[in-house]
Amino acid sequence: MAKSDDAATPPAGKGKLKLILMIVLGLLLAIGASVGGTWYIMHSSASKPAPAAEAATNVKQPAIFEQMLPAFVANYNQNGRQRYLQVSITLLARNQADLDALKVHMPVIRNNLVMLFSGQSFDSLATPVGQEMLRQKVTASVQEVAQKELGKVVVEQALFTNFVLQ
Repeated sequence: MAKSDDAATPPAGKGKLKLILMIVLGLLLAIGASVGGTWYIMHSSASKPAPAAEAATNVKQPAIFEQMLPAFVANYNQNGRQRYLQVSITLLARNQADLDALKVHMPVIRNNLVMLFSGQSFDSLATPVGQEMLRQKVTASVQEVAQKELGKVVVEQALFTNFVLQ
């Protein structure tokens, strides 16, 4: 009978091994949760600026207006007829130093705008919606050059101060 009692009870070494494996697995799970929680908290707080810094960036600098002289004159054909467009543009910016740095690249900006104006049709420019669309394209063109050359968008808006179609 002694043989049957020994066979029914598992060896003591296997039970301890299971207990040790469960403890190690629990510790690894706890460490992983701790690291994951720390990573989540660090990245979520890093993406949110401090309230004092947020308040300082929400204050808008005063507007600076820079007129692009001389006015742009572009010609284009409409149904075999020669048409002319004259546009005066003023740039709205917030930082004078950035605006001065952009002035170095004014020949590139003027070239892009002349090419943009020459590709327009009289029918689209005769409507206020077409003029607003052109103004937005002009703003995007100036901002593209600023981003490429200076690494930041310097001009907030391009404004038409004179718009003549003939």
